[in-house]
Amino acid sequence: MSKIPEGLVYEFKFKVPENKTVPYLYPEAKEFQEMPKVLATGFMVGLFEWACIQAINPYIDWPKEQSVGIHINISHLAPTPPGLTVTVKVKLDKIEGRKLTFSLLADDGLEKISEGTHERFIINAEKFNERLKLKATQLT
Repeated sequence: MSKIPEGLVYEFKFKVPENKTVPYLYPEAKEFQEMPKVLATGFMVGLFEWACIQAINPYIDWPKEQSVGIHINISHLAPTPPGLTVTVKVKLDKIEGRKLTFSLLADDGLEKISEGTHERFIINAEKFNERLKLKATQLT
């Protein structure tokens, strides 16, 4: 793992397509099909993870080293319809060994839509995938 600078800031933009709205989150969920077509909180979480991954990838030995999400604490303050662009601002607040803690802020160009924190853990992808394969063999 290379030296990731504490205090690192990164900005990520994503134009929301219709397939990232609530009805697409779990198409098999009848309830979701009746809900408004706005950015789903579940997709927003993925967007935050993506932004944090892009922020740190230049500082790690990608793809041998990767990061996985281990905790998220966010608010979802306002709805975002398809067509608007979400700007995610991340800041790496704390590094504790391989655990990274980020602060998050997102807006859709009209208003703040979310804020919170996210923790990621740097992993060795090969070891992680081996452990996952072993776990999968226990499904009997």
